[in-house]
Amino acid sequence: MLLAQGCSFADFLEGADDVISFAKNYYEIHFKIDYKNASGAISSYYPDFFVKTDNKTIYIVETKGREDLDDIEKIKRLAQWCADASERQKKIAYKMLYVKQEEWDKYKPTSFRQLVKVFGNKYEI
Repeated sequence: MLLAQGCSFADFLEGADDVISFAKNYYEIHFKIDYKNASGAISSYYPDFFVKTDNKTIYIVETKGREDLDDIEKIKRLAQWCADASERQKKIAYKMLYVKQEEWDKYKPTSFRQLVKVFGNKYEI
């Protein structure tokens, strides 16, 4: 999990004035997305956080220290899931963010809005 000047990503979200609420996705919550991994098999992926920024927008956030071969496949599938979920119903827009440790360390965002500006739209469909 990412560290923000000594605090966890959850601490960053807790202190962000532009976040209404957030939740860490644990296995007990069991929100998972199936995807095709690098070897072609179907696997399950559990995104890290859900972040609500207003009454109509929820971000699904993946934080990553070190990437492996499956990470890009997971992120592409998450982007597709968000597009599909947003299209299927019009009440809530689901968006994804992929936050890499090295970019986090470089940009050091101080608000969720800044985080979206730096990390948003790279993988959206």
